Amino acid sequence: MHEIICPHCGKAFKIDEAGYADILKQVRDGDFEKQLHERLELAEQDKRNAVELAQARVASELQKAAFAKDAEIQALKARLDAGEVARKLAVTEAVSAVEKERDELKSGLQRVELEKHLAEKSLKEKYETQIKDRDDAIERLRDMKARLSTKMVGETLEQHCETEFNRIRATAFPRAYFEKDNDARSGSKGDYIFRDADETGVEIVSIMFEMKNESDQTATKKKNEDFLKELDRDRAEKGCEYAVLVSLLEPDSELYNTGIVDVLHRYPKMYIVRPQFFIPIITLLRNAAMNSLKYKSELALVKAQNIDITNFEIQLETFKTGFAKNYDLASRQFQTAIEEIDKSIDHLQKTKDALLGTNRNLRLANDKAQDMTIKKLTRGNPTMAGKFAELRNHD
Repeated sequence: MHEIICPHCGKAFKIDEAGYADILKQVRDGDFEKQLHERLELAEQDKRNAVELAQARVASELQKAAFAKDAEIQALKARLDAGEVARKLAVTEAVSAVEKERDELKSGLQRVELEKHLAEKSLKEKYETQIKDRDDAIERLRDMKARLSTKMVGETLEQHCETEFNRIRATAFPRAYFEKDNDARSGSKGDYIFRDADETGVEIVSIMFEMKNESDQTATKKKNEDFLKELDRDRAEKGCEYAVLVSLLEPDSELYNTGIVDVLHRYPKMYIVRPQFFIPIITLLRNAAMNSLKYKSELALVKAQNIDITNFEIQLETFKTGFAKNYDLASRQFQTAIEEIDKSIDHLQKTKDALLGTNRNLRLANDKAQDMTIKKLTRGNPTMAGKFAELRNHD
């Protein structure tokens, strides 16, 4: 038997095993259902709570993930923005560097162009000055040659000879007489007579001069030899020792253009010279006469003393030989001087041609500089070519 106490009234009652088992079963079933229901409710509540919690967690996680994504997106965006700024800054810096380099190149090219222009101008002026100097030198040499040649410009031959003599009269011939021959009593006269004397007044030398311009030609007298006979007669009539024809006739004659020409085989003590040898022939004949005067004085003394004159004659012949040699040397030296002048003119002309050639090369160099472009400057330089391409794209 089992004793059971009522939970409401507190009374105890006894129940057998079957009843107890049945009551217990009922109790258990009811309690179980109740507990089951409660537990089911609790489970449902736990489930709801778990779901809510899970939902809350998921929402929180999603929110955190969203925040994280947003932060990451913002960070990425910030990084992208920073990258864009950096890219733009890099592009700006690159463009600025390229523009600066371009400006430097442009400035450099302009400076080079200016320096080239100034150098070209200076070099051109220098060459023009050198060419002018060469031209002036050539002109001076040609003028000198003309003065040494067979042409007298701006004055008559007589005026030229008289002027040349008067320029050196005081120093070279202080006691000399050189005047026009105005004595025509014999029916003929020369142009000028030269006479020189020593300190005692003794005549050293005398020369009859005849001057012939190209304009003095006549129908019958066109050559130098056409005037020699009359000149020899004038020399004899006026008592002159020598006769000299100063002539511009036969200007292309190599014989008369080489120097002093003697015609002793035709007429005694006669010479033909160009105007440039007018003073030299006077000097040679005067110096020869002074030496002859010395020997003549010695001869007179020897004869007075009845001394053998053989040695004197040998000395006189030696002097004559020496005089002829000096005359020949003077003639050849003059011809050498003419040849050297011709060589100098030719050399200066070649120098002028070389300078003109240099000027042509400068012009070609300038044309090449004008043809220079940025494309040609950057050819073979991909870095600079790329920068200029970026610059063009940016613009």
